[in-house]
Formats: sequence, structure tokens, C-alpha cells
Amino acid sequence: MNVTYKWLKELVDFDLDGDQLSHRLTMAGLEVDFMEQLGEGLDTVIVARLEQVEAHPDADKLTMCQVNTGTEVIPVVCGAKNHKQGDLIALAQVGSVLPGDFKIKKSKIRGAVSQGMLCSEKELGLAEESEGIMILPNDLQLGTPVFEALGLKDIRYEIGLTPNRADCLSVVGVAREVAAMVGETMKLPELATVEESAVDTQTLTSVTIDDVDGCPRYMARLIQGVKIGPSPEWLVRRLESVGQRSINNVVDVTNYLLMELGHPLHAFDFSTLRDKRIVVKRAKADEKFVTLDGQERVLKESDLVICDGEGSIALAGIMGGENSEVQDTTVDVLLESAYFDPISIRRTSKRLGIHTEASHRFERGADIDIVPLALERATALIQQVAGGQVAKEAIDNYPKVLEKKCVEIAVEKTNRLLGLDLTLDQIDRLLRSIELKTTSLNDGTTLSVEIPRSRHDLEREVDLIEEVARLNGYDNIPVTMPSSRVVHRRKEQHQSFVSRLRDVLVAEGCREIINYSFLSPQAWDKIQLAKDDVRRSNVRILNPLTEEQSVMRTSLVPAMLDTVARNIAYRSEDLRLFELRPVFAVEKEQDQPRETMNLCIALTGRREIEGWSQSNDSIDFFDLKGMVELVCNQLNMQPLRVEADARESYLHPGKSCRVYSGSELIGVMGELHPLVQETYDIDQPVFLVEFDVAKMLLSQTGPVKFQPISRFPDVYRDSAILVENSVSADQVLEVISSVKVKNLDDVILFDLYSGKGIPEGKKSLAFRIRYRSSEKTLTDEEINKMHAKIVKSLEKNLGAELR
Repeated sequence: MNVTYKWLKELVDFDLDGDQLSHRLTMAGLEVDFMEQLGEGLDTVIVARLEQVEAHPDADKLTMCQVNTGTEVIPVVCGAKNHKQGDLIALAQVGSVLPGDFKIKKSKIRGAVSQGMLCSEKELGLAEESEGIMILPNDLQLGTPVFEALGLKDIRYEIGLTPNRADCLSVVGVAREVAAMVGETMKLPELATVEESAVDTQTLTSVTIDDVDGCPRYMARLIQGVKIGPSPEWLVRRLESVGQRSINNVVDVTNYLLMELGHPLHAFDFSTLRDKRIVVKRAKADEKFVTLDGQERVLKESDLVICDGEGSIALAGIMGGENSEVQDTTVDVLLESAYFDPISIRRTSKRLGIHTEASHRFERGADIDIVPLALERATALIQQVAGGQVAKEAIDNYPKVLEKKCVEIAVEKTNRLLGLDLTLDQIDRLLRSIELKTTSLNDGTTLSVEIPRSRHDLEREVDLIEEVARLNGYDNIPVTMPSSRVVHRRKEQHQSFVSRLRDVLVAEGCREIINYSFLSPQAWDKIQLAKDDVRRSNVRILNPLTEEQSVMRTSLVPAMLDTVARNIAYRSEDLRLFELRPVFAVEKEQDQPRETMNLCIALTGRREIEGWSQSNDSIDFFDLKGMVELVCNQLNMQPLRVEADARESYLHPGKSCRVYSGSELIGVMGELHPLVQETYDIDQPVFLVEFDVAKMLLSQTGPVKFQPISRFPDVYRDSAILVENSVSADQVLEVISSVKVKNLDDVILFDLYSGKGIPEGKKSLAFRIRYRSSEKTLTDEEINKMHAKIVKSLEKNLGAELR
């Protein structure tokens, strides 16, 4: 939000210099991001007159100008087309430094000498955009610095407002805060009297609101016989001072009121309205509409539009239509002042990718009570700068009156939370300074505060207490030590487990991500979830920001895949990510959803970071399995067991499994299904895990007991066995572990082979078995005896053959 020192000074009588005002605004919660001295260092940009304008002999798009500075006539080459002989212009003399560190030098342009530059508003930092050079009023004195001659020496503040402070998206809103800071009364802009004609507005047009939730109030004024043209100098300069470009007198008035009062207005060319009426309703499905920027938009039934008798003429609260734009030929203007639902505006604005000054204010919450004031002030100003007759009585369609809220604030709680000792009168004075109406309750211990409809951020007592702290000054809160007793509490078992799980994953080189808990209902289609899958039963958000965030998630996988796809698209292809967050399941016959903590891991890309000593091998399923086993071992969980095929639609059926810890199914892991991979536009294998953290916790075996390392040597035996292809390595390990062999210490699978020399339908599994005793050195005879017992058990239970 841009405001200027002079504009604020017109509304509030304060005695602060530019730096002091900047500091006070920031300390009041209106952070000044940037302070710019308008015209500083530009005294060499002066008023000059074009004595002669000729075409450049060697360039069709350039003109050669003879420029009178008041003391001499100099040649300047110009590329603009909007100037003529006799015009007063802004001349940047040789040696001038314009905004952006642009230095003006004497030069030759296509063979012609140029001793300066004719400046546009944009080049002087007065506007974001400008067409042609700046043409000045004819009564200015030659040689005078432009900013001094136009009274533009000023300070512009760029204020970074948080989304909840929509009430300060105007000069009046900021002035209200300044008045509260300095203890003065704000002077509202003077409202000129509107001279009405004898013709009643109701006989010429009408306003119908079909969607009162989307538009609780709509006002309109008809101004006939206006003359569209340039705005007066004061209006142009005022808009330029806050970075707005002048368009024409009528549109400039609406933009001026937008900056002054913070309420967006829109002007329609009344002659273009079919049936001469306004209807506020939802758009038709797939309706095509061309906005003022010339872009064709495809609308949805959820989009709120302003229509005439036949079709849409504006996107409500966002942007007008090309078919009803005020042009140079416009004679009759229908002026709109309305209030639109913030959620509706936000949804349409975000979906269509349109962000305007109007949508910025409406989606944060405008003031429904300022609708008539904005309309009347704009009408009076249009009549002043463009003439015309105003039809009698504005149309005010107000079918849904928004109730005002009252919130109570207690003196005792205010002082307890802030560490202050304020009286009721002091709190009352602070709140009244920002125009809140208060009433004393309960023998002077509590205030009832009526909340203006412009303050959407004040909903609870703590919001008012925050206002008291802000208005009293954060610097005035004393520094005191906490008086309450600090009680140390140990973390609950679940908290400790989650914290340990996070640490282990980070130690394994994974990066934690945090996604929104909301997603689109279409996310389940992207991962090919079955139509009857219980995870499609979602908790819906009552007021979602967008349709893409309208339900609570029941799985972490869709958001994880979005993150993976986005990173790969940005060429960050080697990823080890995890998310440890809650999911929300609908419970039958329960009022509240069930919240559980899930873990999702995604691995993709190369196994090792690129380097001279590393390979470029890609991550595979066994890297994922190894990481999961290591993590679970670090967390002291029961041994893992896997069963082939996770039976998950988003995982490859031949490269996935269900994972058990002991007898508890804790989740699934595997490679992403190729069809799902294609849906997310991912061009490399992705390996996923999704576990239920509560079930992981249940499978813990208790604290690890200390065991001294045996001082006797380990003995290894390698055995390769033939088994049926249907027999898994886990089954072999389970049989080996079940054999009652006292000194069996560890078993590792180190080779898997099938092919030449192996019977069809069979495979070879090679295991390294470690034997260890804590009491003595084992003899070959003892080891051979134990080993033979294991081999015999494998032959008996699995039909294994020793190779």
C-alpha cells in the first residue's frame, strides 16, 4: 500500500518528520518496507518548452526537438509521439541521474546530437506505466525543477500490510492509525454536494441480485452527459504520487477513491448495457468472457459476475469487461459501488490468475458501510471533472444486512496478558482512538466494544487486547521475569517416538517437508485410488481457499508426489524426502474425524551425490527397503517382515510389498506405478513408503539391554541353497531364526541367482551365518553340528537343497 506524507498531512495534523513517521508507523504494526523521497536528486530535471519539432532525417520513429530551458535552446532527440511545438515538457539535462541509476549523457542518436532527454512519468518514478513523455501545464516557469514546479516534492511510503489489516488498504485507513498515534482527530475528505437532475434513476435502470451471499449490497448511480477526457492536473499528480497511472477523468476518479477510501468502484459505459439493467449472479458453466486486459476467460458456475440483460459485463470485484469499458466516446456512465464476498472473489481471482487492486481489497474483506460514501464522493468528483447530470437518488440494493459484532474486553485479563497496569478509562481511550464504539459493563471492569464492519480481524477478546498493546506502544510494555513456576514435564511416549523418528530420518540424509493438510478431491484420481476406497471419504472444508484445497487429506502420498514432481521439474532430481504429519479419516457414527500420524518417505534419483569417487547408480527398491530396516532397527522395533504386492493402486504390483513389524501391519512400500508416474509427469523411478506411526510405536520391543561384546572370535559359514521361486528370502530367514541353536548370532543374505545351472522354477539364495559364543571359542565340530541342524530344518520346511 502506497501513501504519501502530504496526503496524510491533509487528513491529520501531526508534527513528525518523514523518518519519525516511518518509525511510528512500523511500531504501530504498519511496517514501512520502503521510503522514497519523490524528486530527490532530480533538481536537474527542469521545465522546458519545445520550440521546434522536426522528423529525424534518418529514423522514422524519432523526432528532433529544439528545447528552450529558459536560458538556452538545446537539441534533443526523442522517440515519443505525443508532443508538439509549444508543449512544456520535463527535460533531464546532461548529468542528471534518473531512478534506476540511469545517467543522462550528451550523445549522438542516428547522427543527430542530443543534449538531454524528454522524460515520461515512468522514467521519473511517478508511475508504473506511461504512454509517451510527460506534458506539463502551460503556466509553469521555464528552468524550474519539475518536482518543485508541480508541488511533487513529497515522501512516498510503501507499507507492507499483513492480510488481516484490510482496513489500512487506503490513505484514510493509514491516516486513522496516524491520528491514534499522535492523539489527533482525523479529518475525513470533504463530501461535495451532488447536483441531481429531475430524472429518477429507477426509471432508467435497475439492479437485481440473484446471489445475495456473493453480493450482499450493490449500489449504482447514473451520470448522463459526461465528457471523457484528460484529468485535471491535481488528480493526475495525486495518482502519480502513489504510483498510479492516469487513464481518463472518469476512470481516474474511481482509482483515486480506491486509494483514498480503499473501496473499489467500477464505471460502465451505460450505452453498452443491453436492457439497461444490472444483474448480479453466478456465471454459466464454460462461459467465455473477455476482460479489460483483452484476455478471454473461461468461467465456472462458481464465478460471480455482473451482467446486463443478456450476458456478463464484469467479473465481480476483480475486473471489468471489454464490452462495457468507458471509452473516449462514452456519454453516460453507470457507477458501481458494491460489497462482494471475500471467499468468492479469492476463489475466482486465484483460479483465473488475475490479481488487481480491486480483488486485493475485496478478497481481504472490504467495508460494507463505506459503499454509499464511496459512491457519493465518486459521483461528486466525476461531476466536477467530467460534467454531466446525475439521475435522482442512487439505487441501493441491500438484501442481506451484515450484523455488527460486539466483543467484550476485561481490564484484569488485559493487564494480566500484557504485563501492564491500565485502567478502564485508558483502555477505553485507546480503543476509541481508532473509532471503536465502547460501553462500560460490570461496574467498570469490562468494556463492550462494537466492531466496525471494516475490521474483519477483530473477532475475540485477545484481538482487542492486541490492539491495546499496539496502540499503547510495544516499547511501553515493561520487561519482567515470568512469575509463574516452571514445571518440567517429560515428553509423552508418542512425542518422544516421533522426535526420534525424525532425527533418524534426517541422519539418513532425508529432508523433511511440510505440505498443506488440504488437497483436491481429484487427487485420488491421480493416484488411481479405487472408487470405493475408504480414503475417498474426506472431511470437507466449509470455506476452502480454493477447490484444490477443499478436503482434508487421508494420505500423505498425493502431496508428496506433487512435491517430487515440482522438484524434478526444477531439475532437482536426487531426492530423499519425508513427511511426518497427521491425516484425517471420517469415522462412521462419529461427529469428529479420526486424526492419526503417518510417515511418508520418497526416494528418487542417484544413490550417491555426484563426485569423483561415487558411482552414478540409481536408487532402487532395495535402497528403500534397507533404509526402512535401518530406521526401524534404530527405533528398536520388532523385526520387519514383508509380503509381496502392497495392493496399493499407486504402487507397482510387482515391486511393492506390505510391511509388518512382528504381527502388526504398519504400512506399505514400493516403486511408484508407471501410470501414476506418467500422470504426475515424472520421468524417473520413485520409491515410496507410507506407514502408520501409531502402529510403529506399538511394535517397539522396549528398552535395549546392554550386552558386552564377546571377547571370543566370530565364526562364519556360507551356504547357498536352492528353493522354489515362490519362496521368499524372509521365509528362509524365519526358518533359520526358528532353529534352536544357542550360538547363532546373525544371518545375512548376500547373493541371489537364477539362470544358467539352476533348475527352471528355482533360485539360489546364499546366506552368511555368524556364530558367536560369549563363553568360549567355538570348535569346528560344534559349528558343523549347529550348521547341519539349520540345513536340515531348511530341507524339511522349505524343500531346500544345499548347492
